[in-house]
Amino acid sequence: MKSLKPLSTAPIQVGLITLGCAKNLSDAEVMLGGILARGMEITSQADEADVLIVNTCSFIDSAKEESIDAILEANQHRGLSKRKAGQKLIVAGCMAQRFSKELSTEMPEVDAFIGVDQIADAGAVIEQLLAAPSPLADETWEPLNLVTKGKPVYIPDYDTPRFRLTPAHTAYVKIAEGCNHPCSFCVIPAMRGRHRSRTLESVVAEVKGLVAQGVKEINLISQDTTYFGMDLWEKRPRANQPVDSSRGPTIARLLDALQKIKGDFWIRLLYTHPAHWSDELIAAIARNSKVARYIDIPLQHIHPDMLDSMKRETSREHIEKLIQRIRAGIPGIAIRTTFIVGFPGETEEHFRSLLSFMEKMRFERLGIFTYSQEEGSRAARLEGQIPAVTKKARYRKAMKLQQTIARKVAQSFVGQTVRVLVEQPLLARTSADAPEVDCRVLLSRPLPVGAFAEVKIVAAQDYDLVAE
Repeated sequence: MKSLKPLSTAPIQVGLITLGCAKNLSDAEVMLGGILARGMEITSQADEADVLIVNTCSFIDSAKEESIDAILEANQHRGLSKRKAGQKLIVAGCMAQRFSKELSTEMPEVDAFIGVDQIADAGAVIEQLLAAPSPLADETWEPLNLVTKGKPVYIPDYDTPRFRLTPAHTAYVKIAEGCNHPCSFCVIPAMRGRHRSRTLESVVAEVKGLVAQGVKEINLISQDTTYFGMDLWEKRPRANQPVDSSRGPTIARLLDALQKIKGDFWIRLLYTHPAHWSDELIAAIARNSKVARYIDIPLQHIHPDMLDSMKRETSREHIEKLIQRIRAGIPGIAIRTTFIVGFPGETEEHFRSLLSFMEKMRFERLGIFTYSQEEGSRAARLEGQIPAVTKKARYRKAMKLQQTIARKVAQSFVGQTVRVLVEQPLLARTSADAPEVDCRVLLSRPLPVGAFAEVKIVAAQDYDLVAE
């Protein structure tokens, strides 16, 4: 994109509101990195911004509603502001990627829409926007819709400018983008494109830089981290096929390479898929001491009818054997999963089967989603849509069961000495707890933020631990 000269000598001030998951947060960091690289400045005060970016999420209905509310609130706020007349509003992220055509008509108050392929060019987009005629001076003006047609192809590299939005001691590293899985409830492949991995060398270079900066926790993220590198093979493996690192880069080879980086830090593996787990990966986690004994493996359901309707590419037998292999191969592992209740066609028998599975497997960390009927997904067209009241009732029942399981898991730690990463002076996390989504350790006295510490667990709450 052509660079345009700023309209004034004062640095352009840019504010950003980011919503959604860690993958969206990573995109926001790339946007801000590119903005800073063009000589602009970042402000946390919306009143001071020449340009305000809303980085949206569109995964489920509640996320879309939150994004729309944030856009409308930002527009209303700039209308009331007396400090920055003519403030520009940019909408980015998943919702912009998915609905930019409709939104540019329904939300003329937005000045520009950018998609996944434009995140690294956010600074250039701002320069173009500020140089454009004012809507008041040009009756033919329309919002800039810069979202490219077709599925996105962009993927960041180790030297892509970034401005980290996480605490100094923890970071997210996006190792791949997009997804190849056909899950019927999900529209991420349409928004994010096909799976595309960074090179192993690129990820290692970025992690080395972060560790040199003092980062103590590296969270590896993508839509499916277990498929990392396999899209670069000459012949790509299908779901549930054996994985062999001799054929090309894999997540197991990446963990081995990251283990060799000097320093004291955790490596956390997030967003894995049961169809691409392998004995090779289990062994890699077990042998690499820096890899946290924690995995995130969303299963979504367990009844065969639901797995088939969801197009999950795995069977109940495969899942049960996989969990057994993981727990046998990685002593002390904490498994986090998520399930969907109220999926179209889910009967009471299907739901009871899920509850029985939860009780049998006793997952250390677990979340429940109520099914969201996503426009454009295959599941949205299925018969047997479940009433909201039924979905909510099943959600409450499943979470009540998990609360009982989690309480017993927490109580099993009482009397143990564990290693924690201090988040705030009186708050910490164990290696079994990912940022933002899992449990906490409540400390009896302040400890240095961003440091590891050995603490003794003296009590347990429903989810959190108490330590001294």
